[in-house]
Amino acid sequence: MVSIFYRENGRIVLSSEVKDLPAVGVENVVWIDLVEPTGEEKRAVEAFLEMEIQSRAQAEEIESSSRYFETDDAIFANTNFLTPGADEYLMQPVSFTLKDEVLTTLREVPLRSFTELQRRMQVNPRQYPTGFSVFATILDQRVDLDADMIELLAKEISQYAKRIEGREDIDDELLLDISQMQENAMVVRENVVDKQRLISNLMKSTKVPDALQNRLAVQLQDISSLINHSNFCFERLEYLQDTVLGLINLEQNKIMKVFTLVSVFLMPPTLIAGFYGMNVRLPMVAADDPNSSIWNWIIILGLMALTCGVIWFIFKKKKML
Repeated sequence: MVSIFYRENGRIVLSSEVKDLPAVGVENVVWIDLVEPTGEEKRAVEAFLEMEIQSRAQAEEIESSSRYFETDDAIFANTNFLTPGADEYLMQPVSFTLKDEVLTTLREVPLRSFTELQRRMQVNPRQYPTGFSVFATILDQRVDLDADMIELLAKEISQYAKRIEGREDIDDELLLDISQMQENAMVVRENVVDKQRLISNLMKSTKVPDALQNRLAVQLQDISSLINHSNFCFERLEYLQDTVLGLINLEQNKIMKVFTLVSVFLMPPTLIAGFYGMNVRLPMVAADDPNSSIWNWIIILGLMALTCGVIWFIFKKKKML
């Protein structure tokens, strides 16, 4: 799909046909947005701009020289845009090309920041005289969305902190949830750092209009604060993870302590029961007096209770209970 935004009589008009490009002229086109374009559409745009548009494979390369580079008459920039998934954030690569003040974008999925900007362009056409201003606005919106994601992540972390403080559902599932949030925090930080590198390169470029330098500087400051917030979120998640592991270990230690105490309590009675269970003549056992067996039971049970009480007293005195 192709969306072509061009100036006409003080307005910005939208066209979805690449065949309209020759009639419009390069001097009037502001933005060409390619979303999963066909080979024919991509070749038509390349012929119109007299340059080659980067492929998706090139947009996904991680080398710095591939993420941003310039030629004599064009700027090529690649960056990732985050989209929220069911449990994680997904990175969607977007390729930007600026030539003759015309912005060309190539992407594979719909993005909210692009859709909102396209509506605003037709409402306030004077705010977007060139492709550079459109590009700067896209970066503005992207930084705002990244800030919203970090803010949402911070709120989720606070909720998990309250759950841990209240000892609610401290189990392996909570630990896995925290681990997934750590992964999300790393993805968001990686995405923000990628924007920082892109904007830094743009500020160094001589092709970017001077009027946009202050705007890019503000974006760079915002991104620096977002990196600090994302680092804080990650550190807080590490703290919560350590706390959950500590609580789980405490619970396991309590369980093992109970089993140990039960074993210790039962050792003396088991010894006495085993001793009197031997098939030999023992004290307090009268073979010719059947009535004496009742007292013998009472005495033996008393010995068992006495040994348990002594063990309990010793453990209590040593503060092991």
